[in-house]
Amino acid sequence: MERMRSQEEHPTATSPPPRWAVRAAQLITLLALPTGLWRLAMVCGFPSGYTAAGFVPFDTPGAKLWMLMLSVVSELLALLSLGLVRPWGETLPRWIPVIGGRPVRPLAAVVPAAAGALALTALWAAMPLWWTYPHPDMTPVGRLLVGVIYQPLVLWGPLLGAVTVSYYRRTHGSRTAHTNTPCPANAATASEPMATVVAPGHGP
Repeated sequence: MERMRSQEEHPTATSPPPRWAVRAAQLITLLALPTGLWRLAMVCGFPSGYTAAGFVPFDTPGAKLWMLMLSVVSELLALLSLGLVRPWGETLPRWIPVIGGRPVRPLAAVVPAAAGALALTALWAAMPLWWTYPHPDMTPVGRLLVGVIYQPLVLWGPLLGAVTVSYYRRTHGSRTAHTNTPCPANAATASEPMATVVAPGHGP
């Protein structure tokens, strides 16, 4: 029982993430930045590529609040990708109330990350076709600009999927190796009662 408690409090260290996974996670945090800044410009009252008539639906308090929240949430979700290559993605920071310092179950990170990767891939898959659709509410320059700044989002899903697979392999591999590690010989015999050898004729 003590051994199991010790394993939960001090999880087996995983191997460091490969450099490509770290770079990919860092790149993800930048993918949503251009579109976020573009929305923030509209929140501040700039048409940002829309015609005067096309900008009217975005120039309301409700629309501005939605664009602000969307920009902040998108960037926060992008930043969460760093948890797949940082220590706080394996052990929760101690400053978090109640659960701080506890190990992160790999599936608790892998399942939502994988689901997010699939959803993002499906969501932005058609973005390269942006210029094949009419956009009468935008100026020609605005149509070009928006199409360009949205293209990086196409990479979000695939990159997140790749980093998720890397995280799963690291955490799953370390736990499997830990589980399959044989116990030392002295540990296996320490709990066995020591046999008492009594020479014939010298019994109690």
